[in-house]
Amino acid sequence: MSFEAARGDVDDAETRAANRAWWDAEAEGYHAEHGRFLGDAGFVWGPEGWTEAELGLLALEPGMRVLEIGAGAAQCSRWLARHRDVQVVASDLSAGMLRTARRIDAGAGGPGVPLLQCDGTAVPLADASVDRVFTAYGVIPFVADSRSVLREAARVLRPGGRFVFSTSHPVRWAFPDLAGPEGLTVTSSYFDRTPYVEREAGVVTYAEHHRTLGDLVRQVVAAGLRLTDLVEPEWPERTTETWGGWSPLRGRLIPGTAILVTERPG
Repeated sequence: MSFEAARGDVDDAETRAANRAWWDAEAEGYHAEHGRFLGDAGFVWGPEGWTEAELGLLALEPGMRVLEIGAGAAQCSRWLARHRDVQVVASDLSAGMLRTARRIDAGAGGPGVPLLQCDGTAVPLADASVDRVFTAYGVIPFVADSRSVLREAARVLRPGGRFVFSTSHPVRWAFPDLAGPEGLTVTSSYFDRTPYVEREAGVVTYAEHHRTLGDLVRQVVAAGLRLTDLVEPEWPERTTETWGGWSPLRGRLIPGTAILVTERPG
């Protein structure tokens, strides 16, 4: 079977179908590979290893209602349920990732985290029904229309609510996704928004979409949200792991993660 990985056009439906199938198939393998780093009940904002306990970006208060989109196996929501006095629901498009979440909950005992299978561009919750929405490396790069994600987050947030999302820093798209010195030379245009697409026998099996930092900020504003902080976490000395193209070498020279903190005015 022929395999192709290259920049190329892919539409919303192809992106959704491909990424749902990819994460369904990879859920257990992903947890086996990265579970120690993430923790079964850990809230890590990105490969640098900075946690919500350290950064406090959600600014939570007791009793708040919290929604995680692109939750994967719900590690972040599980940490919130155990360490913060909030009501949290974890959602993801992938049934495979949610099965992994249920397996983790079953192994830990107790009721587990409430799980919701849905697309981050169409959340089945009422308007102004939650106090916080967040995603840590979920949803944003895996949809063709991230504007819809921002609009949905704004819709379900109560006035004064906060949406925080982390994603690969857009500048990374100009560099090869390699952890060593060869990953420190620009090889493509930062301004080329052409998605990265994997195909097998001509069928899209995986897709990621690039937006510049300016694109993301404009999408925040267009959704009616207010950008209150843009965090570009530096690589800490304590983190020695290499995660794909993220490594101590590259992390100390160029940003790997962007975290946008936004609020719904009101």
